[in-house]
Amino acid sequence: MSRTISLGISTCPNDTFAFHGLLTRAVDWRGLDFQVELLDIEQLNTRMARDAFDVCKVSFAGALPLARDVVVLPSGSALGFGVGPLLLAARPDTRPTDASQLTLCPGEQTTAMLLFSMFHDGTTRIEQAVFSEIMPRLAGGTADFGVCIHEGRFTWQSSGLSLVEDLGSRWETETGCPLPLGGIVAARRLGPEVIAAVQRVIRDSLECALADPATALPTMRRHAQEFDDTVLMQHVELYVNDWTLNLGDTGRRALAELSARAAATGLAPATRLEIFGDR
Repeated sequence: MSRTISLGISTCPNDTFAFHGLLTRAVDWRGLDFQVELLDIEQLNTRMARDAFDVCKVSFAGALPLARDVVVLPSGSALGFGVGPLLLAARPDTRPTDASQLTLCPGEQTTAMLLFSMFHDGTTRIEQAVFSEIMPRLAGGTADFGVCIHEGRFTWQSSGLSLVEDLGSRWETETGCPLPLGGIVAARRLGPEVIAAVQRVIRDSLECALADPATALPTMRRHAQEFDDTVLMQHVELYVNDWTLNLGDTGRRALAELSARAAATGLAPATRLEIFGDR
């Protein structure tokens, strides 16, 4: 009898690329029965915090409070240099400086929100918004600043917006580590045998897409906010890398740095995320 696995992943192109093989059953599910939901990353963070999924893509900032109950899978993460969220302004030559200004963030538990809080704590009022609404609201003049993630990294200039700061670049300068944005976590209650099978399927799915990237485009288009194939593949080229296949020692160091800095600033509990297989 197959084991049912509730799986939550985001609609961003790097996830739909990585999970294309799983979603289309182009890879062997290894005796598992995946029930998949595709949601906004903050919805995933919130629902995983309520134990709504067995396996889920979450922001690493959102995973920190769950460290006792989940493990991070070695495959499927978004981690790298030059991949961080952008702090954008509706008007040129402006910076977040006072409480009369409004900054839009893509979710309370996102790594983007954590970085903004680390580097610009208390500078403006903050409102949470679905990531796809942030740039349109800035362009429409209903907010002063916004923390932009996903495809917007490639399209913000065409919306007439201004760059205040690349938050990921600041992280890299201060830590020397690639930025750990998000990854796949599995509930410890599944047990090591099931978690190992899930990890193998995800690794197989990722390798399937990497072997022939164009085959994943229909799945990516179905869920993307940006429909230009060039932009979609730029997204994959930026966010899918060797660390997506295996976090490795560099991933461990980056996660330890994120945990330590979040705890030092009081933004997250002093817990360290465990990568499956480390013991």
